[in-house]
Amino acid sequence: MIVKCCGLNPARDVQLCLGLNVNFLGFIFYEKSPRNIKISDLGILKNYNKKNSLFTAVTVDANNELIDQINSKNIQCIQLHGSETNDRIKEIKTRSKLKVIKTVQVRSETDINTYKQYFDTDYILFDTPSMEGSIEFPIDLIQKLPKGENFALAGSISMETIENIAKLGVKFCDLSSKLESKLGYKDPKKIVNFMKKIKEINENTSF
Repeated sequence: MIVKCCGLNPARDVQLCLGLNVNFLGFIFYEKSPRNIKISDLGILKNYNKKNSLFTAVTVDANNELIDQINSKNIQCIQLHGSETNDRIKEIKTRSKLKVIKTVQVRSETDINTYKQYFDTDYILFDTPSMEGSIEFPIDLIQKLPKGENFALAGSISMETIENIAKLGVKFCDLSSKLESKLGYKDPKKIVNFMKKIKEINENTSF
């Protein structure tokens, strides 16, 4: 199971996540989010040995100025959570060194196949309509998602659900609020416990 921990603070949370081998570390650039950070906050990332992890900027319809600012930092991946088209994905990849995660909001089964239009993206993230809202992702729809390490699921991910979600064939999960005890602040114990569970799942060959 690949893990993306989102809504992190570069100063508080990164070293812990790297030590636990979190695959993707997400930083929010969206003013309406309680987890929003500034470009200047990314400066500290150059001090970390990220090993094989990818630092990821989460954006909503980012303009070229923001893309360029992100590209100038120690960021390897950008998540597009807005109305970006495949042409925009191609523009971003031409303009930068960044890998792209494109979010697809799923309200019903008909939304799932819209991912096929984003053929230049590196990863697809299937999410519920509410960004950072922790809305439950219906089990019947999870069963219909394409599976593989390039297809991620957000929504419904927690300590209590991750084992069953793994049994449904999901290989890549994304979570944020379920790792918090206070809005916008990650709880180190919750991160540690979740990653212990992930290690157990990854070591269990029956999944």
